Amino acid sequence: MTATAKAADETQALRALTTACVLDTLPEERFDRIVRLACRALDVPMAVVSLVDRERHWLKSGAGVDSGESRHWISLCDRSALDRSGPVVVADATLNPQFAGHPLVVGPPHIRFFAGQCIRGPDGSQVGSLCLIDRVPRTLSAADALVLTDLAAMVDREISLLETATTDELTRLSNRRGFAQVANHVLALCRHNQRRATVIGLDLDHFKTINDRHGHAAGDQVLRTYAKMLVTQFPDADAVARLGGDEFVVICSGRTRDQLHGSLERLRAQYALSPLAGAYPGLSWSVGIAEFDPQSTDTIDDLLRRSDLAMYCAKADRNEQQHSQARADAGCDEPRATRLGRIVAQARQLVRGGVGD
Repeated sequence: MTATAKAADETQALRALTTACVLDTLPEERFDRIVRLACRALDVPMAVVSLVDRERHWLKSGAGVDSGESRHWISLCDRSALDRSGPVVVADATLNPQFAGHPLVVGPPHIRFFAGQCIRGPDGSQVGSLCLIDRVPRTLSAADALVLTDLAAMVDREISLLETATTDELTRLSNRRGFAQVANHVLALCRHNQRRATVIGLDLDHFKTINDRHGHAAGDQVLRTYAKMLVTQFPDADAVARLGGDEFVVICSGRTRDQLHGSLERLRAQYALSPLAGAYPGLSWSVGIAEFDPQSTDTIDDLLRRSDLAMYCAKADRNEQQHSQARADAGCDEPRATRLGRIVAQARQLVRGGVGD
């Protein structure tokens, strides 16, 4: 595999694991059950499920292995040539130059036999491997190879089920549950690496009017098209999600509000040139931005709340400006009601760093 092809495959694997929300997650019974079954069905003392993306490898599940040596198990599985279509079989690791010097071969548990089958994400990308290990040299029969392939397919299906539970059916973006899982993971990494992050909330204005006047099919098409625009203009986002209704959210690690301003402007420009702008001239959207400080104790719920409040301030300011202009056009110098101003001021105090756009 060329370096370019490998990089593309790693990027695809990262997207698949992000969508399925299994990045750096703890062991789960759904996968533990499969590795136990692999040990019983194929009469091996050890079996592991290892997952890999562009930057990390981790042991998702293991039976008969020492979790304290997870880094060695991970590196062993990473050597299983996942770009092959069938199982990778090493009858005697001591005789294989690729494995002979591995710590788990020269030291406990003194691995001799190894067989690995790639695990695929919902989009077909290779995201890891199911590996069988034994302490004695042996071979893998054709019948056993089929069993290993079937067990790996069971892991594939579990990952696909996770994606279904965390994906918005209409737009194919992450749903609220999926976003929360990815965002919590992103914030944990940002704290560890002392990196900032930015959450952008987007709310379509007057969307209900489209459903009322043009029907829900038209509204659904607007949501799908807008979702695609978000993905296009935020290609490096850690997650783009539809929280429900006409509410969307984007989280970007290592990026500030100022750095993301260009993406927001390109989003508006893309929309202005799209058929939606002509079909629904009254459609617009409001934006609320909240920045994450790695030194803070903020959770993703805190950031969402602040972006919501920032969005409210932006809407209130825009509405007040429209009212002011209308009063000025009518020759009325007396501002209408200070109540709205007080609400906006109070909301801005609560935002605590969120910025409307």
